[in-house]
Amino acid sequence: MDYMDMDTGDNEPAINVRDSNDLNVNFILRNVDLSLANSLRRVVQSEVPTMAIDLVEIESNTSVLPDEFIAHRLGLIPLTSGNIEKVQYSRDCDCDDYCEKCSVTLSLDARCTDERSNMHLYSRDFMVSNRADLSVGNPVIRDPQGKGILIAKLRKGQEIKMKCIAKKGIAKEHAKWMPTAAVGFEYDPNNLLRHLDLWYEENAKEEWPVSENGKLEPTQEEQEVFDFDATPNRFYVNLETVGGVEADRCFQQGITVLQNKLADIISALSPELANNNPVDDYQPRSPGAGGDDYGNGTSYGGGFSTHGPGAQSSYGGQRTEYAGMTSYGGNY
Repeated sequence: MDYMDMDTGDNEPAINVRDSNDLNVNFILRNVDLSLANSLRRVVQSEVPTMAIDLVEIESNTSVLPDEFIAHRLGLIPLTSGNIEKVQYSRDCDCDDYCEKCSVTLSLDARCTDERSNMHLYSRDFMVSNRADLSVGNPVIRDPQGKGILIAKLRKGQEIKMKCIAKKGIAKEHAKWMPTAAVGFEYDPNNLLRHLDLWYEENAKEEWPVSENGKLEPTQEEQEVFDFDATPNRFYVNLETVGGVEADRCFQQGITVLQNKLADIISALSPELANNNPVDDYQPRSPGAGGDDYGNGTSYGGGFSTHGPGAQSSYGGQRTEYAGMTSYGGNY
């Protein structure tokens, strides 16, 4: 792909997907404002809902690790959140504490009886139950051995018995609900807009080599006249998830969240219009309009591929909650 191939001649927002898999999606976002690109980045990081252990009920723990330490580790275990829309927020559920509509239960019961070696407890050892959908609440297991994340080690006679409750939430409430490991974008890789003053010792060209993204855009030598009114409209985005939500779907959900926010603002600023027009006129135009629910067949998600759950395993499947009785809990 060269620089000219990326321009379609119109000003409609567009996405060119360069690489996509379950954990990572790399694409070029064009014909949007810098503020919109950054808003999408922030929304994807902080407001795409996922499942995470929120409460931990420890019945027995004779390991060398204190209860709070284990509870904190459990909250960092990523859980699959494929059909997260089928799970209610606990605050919106009619139950008193938690139920299968708003939570997933993960149980762990292990005791070491081997005198010669330690017992290693992994996230695959969870028993999952009481969940609204089978694709929600499973510990994400991606290592070649299929063990998952190491939780604790037990010596002979030591045991851990606990019940964990996973709930739906967003990273705005607690970082354990963050769906992404990293989201970043680059714009103006050749610094044609002069937003940066590139420091160098002797030779700027040698000390600041052209990046892969910079090869897609004109260099300063090719720029005829500096345009003081120019603004960035092409962004090279790389999104990496922790495995609970597929990368392309995570970005599409971020678009939907941002659209919902804008729809709420429009309704609040124009109440008389909202009262005189059908409700549909004020619903967010989701990426799935004219396509499916996740943007396939539209200008927002036309280049995305739909991947299988991938991160699911036979070891988990129920939600758990984490550390509600400790300072590490979800009651922030």
